[in-house]
Amino acid sequence: MFVPFLFFTYFSLVSRDNQTRQIQDAVSNVEKHFGELCQIFAGYVRKTARLRDKADLLVNEIYAYAATETPNLKVGLKNFADEFSRLQDYRQAEVDRLEAKVVEPLKSYGTIVKLKRDDLKATLTAKNREAKQLTQLEKTRQRNPSDRHIIVSCISSKLNFFCLCQRITI
Repeated sequence: MFVPFLFFTYFSLVSRDNQTRQIQDAVSNVEKHFGELCQIFAGYVRKTARLRDKADLLVNEIYAYAATETPNLKVGLKNFADEFSRLQDYRQAEVDRLEAKVVEPLKSYGTIVKLKRDDLKATLTAKNREAKQLTQLEKTRQRNPSDRHIIVSCISSKLNFFCLCQRITI
């Protein structure tokens, strides 16, 4: 006896399985690459900040040296130190912008990926439960093919569960 509902359910299971696998691959891909990107950008920001710190030390040393020199050289060294200090202010602005506009948004993807992993686990659990119910329905049908009451109740519970699974995956 051919039951269109079960035929449809089988193909929806296969389709949902493929969809779930694609989502798992996408989440794993994002998790791997965005984590790596976040680490590299954070390292770049840290090195740029350290460079800014070294430049500040250099400016302080130039000021200290200028204090011991003749008035003309003193003015030239102080002007150079001032200009160099302004360049480092731009570097600090670069560090701040990178942290705010690049590193922080990349960090937020970690939370998003965790939530998507949890959603996938819930979907897989529901899919496995649905597959168990489908096999149970087939066993019931094979044992008692003439007992329509049990089969209809199993199909209706299966339909309710199918609707629940659709709500979870959407």
